[in-house]
Amino acid sequence: MQKSKRVFLIHGWEGAPDNHWFPWLTHKLVKKGFTVFAPAMPNTEEPKIREWVNELSRVVCVPDKDTYFVGHSIGCQAILRFLEQLPVGQKVGGVVFVAGFFTLTSLETREEKDIARPWLTTPIDFDKVKKHTKKFVALFSDDDEDVPIENKGFFEERLRAKTLVEHEKGHFCMSDGVTELPSALDAVLEMSK
Repeated sequence: MQKSKRVFLIHGWEGAPDNHWFPWLTHKLVKKGFTVFAPAMPNTEEPKIREWVNELSRVVCVPDKDTYFVGHSIGCQAILRFLEQLPVGQKVGGVVFVAGFFTLTSLETREEKDIARPWLTTPIDFDKVKKHTKKFVALFSDDDEDVPIENKGFFEERLRAKTLVEHEKGHFCMSDGVTELPSALDAVLEMSK
């Protein structure tokens, strides 16, 4: 019997597994034969790198070439940092980043800045990340008030990611009217062929 391909959906800061387009994407992927996991990440009001990477390690266990990731916002950062610490030689199928970032524009309060600072300033070894997969797709919106469009170039440069810019999808949240995300589905299906 063929082993099922696994997809892990990692929500963002103050997010939850049933937010936004996650239920829709889960339904579509399950219909295509994937096993989908959307873990509730810890301490979502004040996400911390180590806690999120540890939780990913716990839920994913041993990833392989049939393991895929879809991250939203800070979930993209968590996936990158998880991949960075994987053992040499361990491969994953690919990653789809939705509104991923290396810079942010909307941090208003001291608390928000303090929470975001480690995510923005703790370096990531991109060479290590790229040893685990070459398949990266990054989706951005041309009117995202949180993630400036300059991040598109960073994903291209640092990961050689294929990038797509969607029109008027905001931060890809339910509040932006985004409850379906066909481009993310297409990206997973394409990289898992």
